[in-house]
Amino acid sequence: MSEREFDVVLMGATGFTGRLVAEHLLRRHGANGGLRWALAGRSRERLEQIRHGLGESAADLPLIVADSHDRESLDAMVKRTRVVCTTVGPYALHGSDLVAACAASGTDYCDLSGEVPWMRRMLDEHAEAAHESGARIVHCCGFDSIPSDMGVWFLQKQARERFGGPLERVRMRVKAAKGGLSGGTYASMLNIVEQARRDKDIARILKNPYALCPPDARKGERQPYVSSADYDAVFGVWTAPFIMAAINTRVVLKANALSGFAYGREFRYDEAVMTGRGFSGRMKAISVSLAMGAFALGSALGPTRALLKKIALPKPGEGPSPEQREAGFFKIVIDGRNEGDDRSLRVSVSGDRDPGYGSTSKMIGETAVALARDLSPEDCPGGIWTPSTALGERLLDRLQQHAGLKFEVVDA
Repeated sequence: MSEREFDVVLMGATGFTGRLVAEHLLRRHGANGGLRWALAGRSRERLEQIRHGLGESAADLPLIVADSHDRESLDAMVKRTRVVCTTVGPYALHGSDLVAACAASGTDYCDLSGEVPWMRRMLDEHAEAAHESGARIVHCCGFDSIPSDMGVWFLQKQARERFGGPLERVRMRVKAAKGGLSGGTYASMLNIVEQARRDKDIARILKNPYALCPPDARKGERQPYVSSADYDAVFGVWTAPFIMAAINTRVVLKANALSGFAYGREFRYDEAVMTGRGFSGRMKAISVSLAMGAFALGSALGPTRALLKKIALPKPGEGPSPEQREAGFFKIVIDGRNEGDDRSLRVSVSGDRDPGYGSTSKMIGETAVALARDLSPEDCPGGIWTPSTALGERLLDRLQQHAGLKFEVVDA
């Protein structure tokens, strides 16, 4: 790996989110700094346009032409780099060959996937090859699911230091956020719905909260799930379903299994959005729940799904202005406790940009650099990991120093 030409190759640099990742890496490392990195995509002309748009400081950035559906070009690309960072989604449509190429060649990999059925398939098909080659495959390196995965990891780390053991009942609540999800995230969601309608096996995978765990850990404690307006007595507020809970909860449960059940064998976890106190909080929770239900129903029906794609949802490649991204933010709060005793702890995770684009682009960029610079084979063997189980403290430091995230213990 040390003899490879590049530390990081950014695949999908011509897309909206990919360009934001390129901007972040350029600000942090320049084109001729200590990080050896390159832009990759299927069109040299578009890559040259992106490089030109990044400014004079990017003039020396190498370009690699590779197509997500051309395995030969992918094999050639991944053999030149230590890490591939890809923003090309939906991953079920455009990502399988790249994971296969990385797993076979021992090349580390990170993405923004939140597609449970596809990640399950990648796990079943490539975990053994990744283990043998030494490739660290890390999915879910954006808003889904770094704040949840790393947030719970941070909570449990603090709990072990304070109490000598984990907290087995954990709740994540979105306290505040400004900025929407990306067009690519919505496209992935709609693609999953279409797949589930055609394939009953995919529908069964979606129903299993342990779907992304290793084969011997795909059953466990019955997991809670906030599916409608609900009063949360722990936080003292009304809550509504959180659209990203279906992926985040599965990543957190996978992290527990991969860490040897460091969060406990009876670990239970759920996520929701805080909507406030009193009557107004309840009405808002009902409104959000109804909107979520309408979106789910509309996504499940062919005609309304097509209409959502056409007029209602942002398209892949579209995104907010720089001013909108800079005005965005998010803050989540994670509460852990053991039922039956008085041990409890609460932490917060906040980001200084909109969750879907500004923060996400910095999170995946720092994950890629951490894989390239901070992780030896002895630190983490080849396999298919979560951000926390692959990188832990190394990623925490980078997220706080360079990605605008803050992890803090807060008062309950």
